Formats: sequence, C-alpha cells, structure tokens
Amino acid sequence: MSTPGYEMDLRARYPRSIRDKLARYVHLGRMIDKCRAVLAGTQGEYIYPCPMDHRLLEFAGLTPEQFTEAVRGQRDEDVVAWFRATAAPHREVAIEAFNDRMLFLTPNSEEKWAHFTSCRDAIDSTRTDITTWADLLDLEERRPVPIRQAPVGGGP
Repeated sequence: MSTPGYEMDLRARYPRSIRDKLARYVHLGRMIDKCRAVLAGTQGEYIYPCPMDHRLLEFAGLTPEQFTEAVRGQRDEDVVAWFRATAAPHREVAIEAFNDRMLFLTPNSEEKWAHFTSCRDAIDSTRTDITTWADLLDLEERRPVPIRQAPVGGGP
C-alpha cells in the first residue's frame, strides 16, 4: 500500500532521469521512482531492481529489499535521510567516480550492443552518436540529448 502523494505511475509518466542527482548520487531519484511504481503495481514496462539499480545498491552496500522497505510510503527527504545513514560511506571523489561510471556505462557484450542498437534505432536511427545507457534512457523518455561525437566504431 502506498502513501497518498507518493505514488508513481510509470504507465503515465517517466521516472526521473538517471542524471538527476539526489544525495549526490545519479540514478537514486530514478530508482526511488521505479521502486514506488513497483510498490503501487504501476511500473508498466520498467524493471526494479534492474542491473543499474543493482550497481547503485551494491556501491551503497544495500539490498533491494532494504531499499524497497525504506521507500515504502516515504517522501524523498525521508529516503535520502535513510540512505545517508544506512549506505556505505564513500568519499566525494569515490561518489563522483561512481556517478561517472553510471553515466558513461555502455553495453558490455555483442548481444547487449545489438539490443542497444535496436532500441536506439527504433527511436531515432540518425542518433548513432548515442552509445551510453544514460543517453539511451533519456532519448527513450524524450529528454533532450546533446549531439555527441560518436566514438570510432560506436560499439564492440
């Protein structure tokens, strides 16, 4: 059961961008949105916990079950306070390095590149400059994605 005012219906709107920082972490707000939607049964095609959620949870030393219970019926401010008190402590430089890894994460196998390319091309086949999961998520969710210089090869 969700608390009124803290529902998230991902069938009707998008979660926050992976780029939006909460408590200095990218992806945290997005993960909260997806968790709330799962708790409400309104996640649509979104997955929680997905591989990117697992990356953040692992870095924070938390389990999906702990995180889900912390989110249940709570405001962002309450979840952030819990996260700060419960997550493994990291120096700012480590958090920024983690954030960069999340934002610049690319598919790591030929199979994942094929899936990535198929998704990207179904949205906009001209955007071959998009090679990171963060950019693909923003493109899928109709957020502006700056034109980037495509790396040589653009894949595996």
